[in-house]
Amino acid sequence: MAASKTLEAPARSEVDLEALQEIERRALWLGVRIIDAANRERENVDGIKVGGHPASSASSVSIMTALWFHHLTPHDRVAAKPHAGPVLHAMHYLMGLLDRRYLTMLRSVGGLQSYPSRTKDPIRVDFSTGSVGLGASAPLFAATTRRYVDAHFGQRPEARFFSLLGDAELDEGNVWEAIADPAAQGLSNVRWVIDFNRQSLDRVVPGVRINQWRKQFEAAGWNVIEVKHGRRLQEVLARPDSGAFATWFDDISNEQYQSLFGLSGAEFRERFLLGAPAGVAEFCAGFSDEELIAIVTDLGGHDLACLIEAFEACDVVADRPSVVFCYTVKGWSLPIAGNPKNHSAQLTGEQIDALRVSLGASPEDEWAPFDPDSPAGRLVAARGREFADVLPGSTAPLPEPPHEVGAVQGSRSIASQEVFGRTVTALARNENIGRYLVTTAPDVATTTNLAGFINRVGSFSPEERTRWSEDRNVEWYEGPTGQHIELGISEMNFFTLLGQLGLAWDLSDQALLPIGTVYDPFVLRGLDALIHAVYSGARFVIAGTPSGVTLAPEGGAHQSTITPSVGLELPNLVLIEPAFARSVEWLLCDALARISRNPSGKLPADADDEPKSAYYFRLSTRPIAQEAFEAARARLGDTVLRQQVIAGAYRLVDARADAVAAGLDTRRPEVTLVASGAVMPEVLAAAERLAEEGVGAHIVDVTSQSRLFAAWQRASRASIRTASLRERPGVLNTAFPAGVPIVTIHDASSHNMAWLGAALQVPAFALGVDEFGQSGTIGDLYRSHGLDSDTIMTAALSVLAG
Repeated sequence: MAASKTLEAPARSEVDLEALQEIERRALWLGVRIIDAANRERENVDGIKVGGHPASSASSVSIMTALWFHHLTPHDRVAAKPHAGPVLHAMHYLMGLLDRRYLTMLRSVGGLQSYPSRTKDPIRVDFSTGSVGLGASAPLFAATTRRYVDAHFGQRPEARFFSLLGDAELDEGNVWEAIADPAAQGLSNVRWVIDFNRQSLDRVVPGVRINQWRKQFEAAGWNVIEVKHGRRLQEVLARPDSGAFATWFDDISNEQYQSLFGLSGAEFRERFLLGAPAGVAEFCAGFSDEELIAIVTDLGGHDLACLIEAFEACDVVADRPSVVFCYTVKGWSLPIAGNPKNHSAQLTGEQIDALRVSLGASPEDEWAPFDPDSPAGRLVAARGREFADVLPGSTAPLPEPPHEVGAVQGSRSIASQEVFGRTVTALARNENIGRYLVTTAPDVATTTNLAGFINRVGSFSPEERTRWSEDRNVEWYEGPTGQHIELGISEMNFFTLLGQLGLAWDLSDQALLPIGTVYDPFVLRGLDALIHAVYSGARFVIAGTPSGVTLAPEGGAHQSTITPSVGLELPNLVLIEPAFARSVEWLLCDALARISRNPSGKLPADADDEPKSAYYFRLSTRPIAQEAFEAARARLGDTVLRQQVIAGAYRLVDARADAVAAGLDTRRPEVTLVASGAVMPEVLAAAERLAEEGVGAHIVDVTSQSRLFAAWQRASRASIRTASLRERPGVLNTAFPAGVPIVTIHDASSHNMAWLGAALQVPAFALGVDEFGQSGTIGDLYRSHGLDSDTIMTAALSVLAG
């Protein structure tokens, strides 16, 4: 491996270690007391513990003190370890950035969140953490986003992107997917700081895994630093006769080392020397029991000077990310230190009283901040002023996209996936918004129809690369002006990057219009990262394609049937599933317009807007004829039809209007066929056959289940508040004939639209895919799952018969 490029070491800043140590003690006290007050003093009305993690907070307190009160700049962005949230809150309180009343509101409504949250906490939080592993990788892709923003919109203030994570988070596979992706390589402004306490929830981490992890980071091109020995231990190891002791200290297993805590005197010495090679006992005989305990437990992760030295060493590495392993003790300075069961253990009242004394908190006012005239008081106040001056991100609206771009002309059969790709390419030509578009995909850009866009704008790379391919259909320029970020095959990385692109307005002071494409069957592979992105308030567009069993030859493993449930049920996500070309174009332009108007989700929204929303397009590769949609355009006009398409549903076929035009009896029995997406040809065929049997079949094309459901729920809740009869919201009135029974048809689980019967208060029959599929033609699979016109017709007659 090539040696790291280095810069000249920056001038060492003055460090007031005594003030930092005083802050460290006070932050530890407040962090533990915040948890204690919530568990022992607040009225427990549920009979369920409030919880919290004092041991995990204690292991991180030294690292966080060195970062927040010495090393960080106001422009740096940090993901704090989830279980260290109380320490994060305590430090903000000491800096004057959190009102005192919140200190007794941990895990209460409107109070301090269980884990740091961008959208819920009363302090500034750069990255939501809590689902382990996600907070670790988010800053890596935020740095990727910053690199993109700097290349396209000019250099932002210099910033570093920190992840403070627990060592148990390295068990999460997404962490290793993230560090290995080429899109994140070479980011010298990335720092991962690992609280290496060698304990997880239920166990002491077995073995000495640091050797494996070090090699994995180095293989991915990272600079690795270990902060293992405190200064007292370093002095001992520097002695010429310490060789055997040093080897034993480095080789002792995590399990044996952790078992030392709680022991004292001769017991500690005996346990430490158990299994030690010759020479270790003789070396240790030169120290008293108390001295030996102090030496063996002197880990670098609790030595502020050692931590600051390691963090500053990272700053001179100019060509790669850095990871710092900080050896710590879980429960440091607490009576539960090192206990294998200390993960969420709470301290007793007696232990809290003793801790208050040992950490120097005032018995008269245990929540007191520092004396403003003390060295610690002046330091926290100065840091508070620095962090308070951080300006909010760029929430200003972007230029408004057009309502449509004419991506598809005529009425030829075409697939929704192709229309999506053509629309994105056409938008790239728009002089107002083209520069704000950025796309990404997990190695599926061509097969999800982004190739036209990429051929036009290029693929992003920090440096210009030579194109060796002779395929004239894929003329991908790779360089700093490219607007597509191609990832490896990792849906977790894909959704994490997409989320960070959707937060660029805040973390990089530049709003973007991010669009991502992924195979719909694999949305669930990255679901945790998708949830993290929308929970964090990121705004973006995702296209899942191809979807359902319509990609019939691929078989059950590549068929998605429950993804609409994700789109419908996940907060801050709007499911969109259009069947026809112009609907795709209208809906995509509308989604980007909503993001453009309100990139942060924080500006006042229109009554029908979806603040903080991302948009999930579920698309298909199946070509669909456009004649039925063109007939609806002729009947309704573009203005009305576009409004209804965007609202979530419209009447594609109006059986009564058709009957009047044909001079047929309008008193015939009626049924409404309700469908989304690729099944529309079978639905149209079934409607024609029902008409031959004397049944009027309306067809409603549901373009957004999310918006239909939200409208119904708003109306239902309004009726509860006013104790009045529930009226159907406008979109249900305009799209669905009143009192007519329905059959729902969806290339997805049948339950996805089954709720419509209750919403419309009519008899309903739901058709969908409720078994794992197999390979075959579309016709074969549709017959197998009951999506063919015969089954649709039978279901319609059945629901009419009651």
